[in-house]
Amino acid sequence: MRYNNITQAIFLDRPNRFIANVDIEGHIETVHVKNTGRCKELLIPGCEVWLNAPGTLGRKTKYDLVAVRKDNGILFNIDSQAPNKVVNEWLQGQDYDAVVPEYTYGDSRIDFYMTRGEEQFLMEVKGCTLEVDGIGYFPDAPTKRGVKHLRELTKATKDGYKAILTFVIQMDGVSEVRPNIETHPEFGTALAEAKATGVEVLFLKCHVEPDLLEII
Repeated sequence: MRYNNITQAIFLDRPNRFIANVDIEGHIETVHVKNTGRCKELLIPGCEVWLNAPGTLGRKTKYDLVAVRKDNGILFNIDSQAPNKVVNEWLQGQDYDAVVPEYTYGDSRIDFYMTRGEEQFLMEVKGCTLEVDGIGYFPDAPTKRGVKHLRELTKATKDGYKAILTFVIQMDGVSEVRPNIETHPEFGTALAEAKATGVEVLFLKCHVEPDLLEII
């Protein structure tokens, strides 16, 4: 997926999880942060960030903050909506007969339902934006919703579905994602239980540019 209208800026601060203040060539602008995670190791005062101006009428903010360069030089896409978009594009090129986004299963809305012949698949997508020493970790903040989705995928395997948890790695150079048990032990437990019942865990490596996130 590619963004239009990308603008470079300098990150100043983040008053709350929804907004940030940035410096655009000497002008202070309040922007929307498209990631409600902590991102504390990324959004450090003085770092380079990139903004997208979607042009939606009636918005309170002109820009969305979509990418940031970490102090180690790695560029991260932190748009929480981007993983589903790139996976949708990627799935269209796979050998599925049908791909249905936002599929209701049990008490959850699962990101994708796919079919291939008589086989039925359920896929939940998670974006990884936390990197430590070349390894990705998820989540960067406790996620009850994430645990719920793992429980649903676990149940789905028992109902005959092929269930897949897909991590979209929103940075270059990382090929593995581990559960961040220090931040959310319950997610690690739920992931282990899901894998034990047959849930497949898929890591999708990506290339990131200020205006681009693509699966490689």
